[in-house]
Amino acid sequence: MNNIEITEKANYCANCIKKPCQSGCPLNNDTMGFIKLIKEEKYKQAYELLCETTVLSAICGKICPHQKQCQGKCVKGIRFTPVQIGDLEAFVGEMAIKNNWEIPTSANKKMNKKVAVIGGGPSGLTCAAFLAKNGVDVTIYEKHNYLGGILQHGIPDFRLDKEILSQVIGKILDLGIEVKLNQELGKDFNIEQLENQYDAIFLGIGANISSQMHIPGEDLQGVYGGNELLENENHPDYTGKTVVVSGGGNVAMDVSRTIKRLGAKRVGVIYRRSEKEMPAEQKEILEAKEEGIEFLFQNNILKILGNQKVEKIECIKTELIQKDGETRLSPVNIEGSNYYIDTDYVIMAVGSKVDENIVKGLGIELDNRGKIKIDNNGKTSKQNVFSGGDVAGNIGTVAWASRAGRDAAYAILEYLK
Repeated sequence: MNNIEITEKANYCANCIKKPCQSGCPLNNDTMGFIKLIKEEKYKQAYELLCETTVLSAICGKICPHQKQCQGKCVKGIRFTPVQIGDLEAFVGEMAIKNNWEIPTSANKKMNKKVAVIGGGPSGLTCAAFLAKNGVDVTIYEKHNYLGGILQHGIPDFRLDKEILSQVIGKILDLGIEVKLNQELGKDFNIEQLENQYDAIFLGIGANISSQMHIPGEDLQGVYGGNELLENENHPDYTGKTVVVSGGGNVAMDVSRTIKRLGAKRVGVIYRRSEKEMPAEQKEILEAKEEGIEFLFQNNILKILGNQKVEKIECIKTELIQKDGETRLSPVNIEGSNYYIDTDYVIMAVGSKVDENIVKGLGIELDNRGKIKIDNNGKTSKQNVFSGGDVAGNIGTVAWASRAGRDAAYAILEYLK
């Protein structure tokens, strides 16, 4: 996208006084402020303004569910097309990469304090960046041999250019952050060891273990977790096969599109609610449909059948009703509407959970979902340990994970003072 096209998109912004788009952004980016700078062709200043609240502008501009966040609050979207805020943010982020603009720092704020960040995903990277920007010595511990977390292994290349991701991570590390790869919590080190070496710790290890539906047949050969398939890239041979994906979020969209591209004959997504209730971004749903992914809305899987290996699934239709205390319609099975679908593989993409073996051994209080319990500032039951992102039960998008990391960084700075 060239400068003329970007200027046209920026000029479409009406400069609302109340800034509803900013309230819709999980990171509370000064949306209208950076768009105004784009209009004036002050691209570097626009990047520096974004850096006050985010270090992932080139990423969030590409993959955020904008229609459910900033763009969804745009007043022009009530009657017309909303301002394409994601495109504008991505443009600024990519300009920063192209021109090698550095993330601004507070160079005179050296604190002589050390913080360990466990996990190199969006929450950990953001926490590390905002600490380093403010003069803290930061070391990231990452279990993989790469940084990025879900950005690297959970979002396919066709949605996020991994070269852009690498450049963004490089800018963050240029703040002077040390990295220790292939270091897994509970295996290569424990939290007590880090407490002896660092003034504070941030836990951002994520939650990438696929949840189960707890239905008969989930232990059959041919049943996989969507998160694990995306992370480990250890796919079976789908050539000419039929695959059913259970779920309605972005993981379901990403894994179904990946499988289709790997040669599957038919890929179908089964979701208990209607398309309107799907948590996946509308753009991802439309692109999946364009690539030949089939959808069965208001349907539920009851059983997975087969002799050791998946052969078929038993499904049932659902109706949606409003239950007391529920914010969205709940699916209820329609008695007598059972039917069967022949399939070779079933992929579970119905949510994710944390590794219980890790979190239970931390000596930190957990909530009733088994996730790390934190206060509004990301502080855990240990005064020098903070947490954020999926492992602490924050809303599961990249922008919200990044917000959790940033907020925890500010809380850590206050604690260190």
